[in-house]
Amino acid sequence: MKRSIIIMAVILSMIGIMAFSLSTVNNHPNVTGETTQKIKKDSIASVKAFEQVYKVLMSPRCMNCHPSGDIPLQGDDSHLHEMYPKRGHDGKGVFAMKCANCHQPNNTPGLHAPPGNPDWHLPPADMKMVFQSKTAHELAKQLVNPKQNGNKSMKQLLEHADDGLVLSGWNSGEGRSQPPMSHAAFKKAWETWINTGAYAPKSK
Repeated sequence: MKRSIIIMAVILSMIGIMAFSLSTVNNHPNVTGETTQKIKKDSIASVKAFEQVYKVLMSPRCMNCHPSGDIPLQGDDSHLHEMYPKRGHDGKGVFAMKCANCHQPNNTPGLHAPPGNPDWHLPPADMKMVFQSKTAHELAKQLVNPKQNGNKSMKQLLEHADDGLVLSGWNSGEGRSQPPMSHAAFKKAWETWINTGAYAPKSK
């Protein structure tokens, strides 16, 4: 009888440990170190946040590298790039006219000189991620669609706010306008939009 009680106690202890382990996996960072993102859906807050995000994405510092065609845009008026470079398969230009020929790892000194980044490029030909002429509804839908956003998950979208090319929009060289809000404010709006459900504004 005593032995049966001991065995039963051991079994119950093992069940308790397993239940605690499962609870830990479901509520804390998993074995890969990724934290489960908690989404608290709020369509009003989400849409309001995206309206701020949209203003930045449609500014020249973002839209110039997300054109509807295969030639990047240039300047605060978003005219076609005067050198007429082409997107190319990987987004880095074609033949001898590569983006990196002029766009160095850092901004070139001087008024309206080429801005720089070690990975300067347009989105690739098979994932153009067009911003130009998109409504807020269309762009929000595009940004959360892995087939149109570069195969990014929600976690990767959150991280994208700190991507090097995104950050370069706030460090674009002498003579260029800045996005309509600080990077900190943009990031906060970006995270709020996603963490409240990534809702798209109504189509107009």
